[in-house]
Amino acid sequence: MFDRTIINIFSNIWPMLVIVMTIIISIRMAYLFINKSRFVLYRDLLLLMFIIYVMCLFYVVTFQDVSWSTSNFIPFKEMLRYRFGSYMFFKNIIGNMLMFIPYGFFVSWILKNKNLFITFLLSFIASLSIESTQLLIGRVFDVDDILLNVVGGCLGFGLYCLLDKLKTYLPEILKKTYIYNIIVIVVFSLLILYILSIIANGV
Repeated sequence: MFDRTIINIFSNIWPMLVIVMTIIISIRMAYLFINKSRFVLYRDLLLLMFIIYVMCLFYVVTFQDVSWSTSNFIPFKEMLRYRFGSYMFFKNIIGNMLMFIPYGFFVSWILKNKNLFITFLLSFIASLSIESTQLLIGRVFDVDDILLNVVGGCLGFGLYCLLDKLKTYLPEILKKTYIYNIIVIVVFSLLILYILSIIANGV
């Protein structure tokens, strides 16, 4: 299920991804050159990952898996329909939470936010805009999706706080910028290799 989703996303958004990444990277490089700003690789890579994530999120919520069901404005109504552990349970309940964990993490990291309510509010605003837009483009509005997205955003906030807390216990040598650069490069590279392997195997 997850592998098929990855294939669908990147097989459809790669042209937009190439164009947007080229524009953003070139503008960023020009900004660094013109303003003689300090380049910190891991920060720029994380921001790039956030942009890619938002583009994938946009595709998933606007084009993929078009639903022919009706809108739901009653909290927990749709969630209670699915049997625990079933395919639809993982697809609609776990999937909606997982989808917003990166959002909660990235916005917390970008804002250096330690206040759960801020991430909760931003996740709610983002999810509400998604569901409202879906309604306007002929899809459905589901209040349960908002609840699950917000839970995912809060889990992302928790992940950020956990990693930030763990950082304080690291020896000073591991707090160097080049160490962060290596870690983020490895994670970024592994994600790319994982996505490419899924696409290659799915073709």
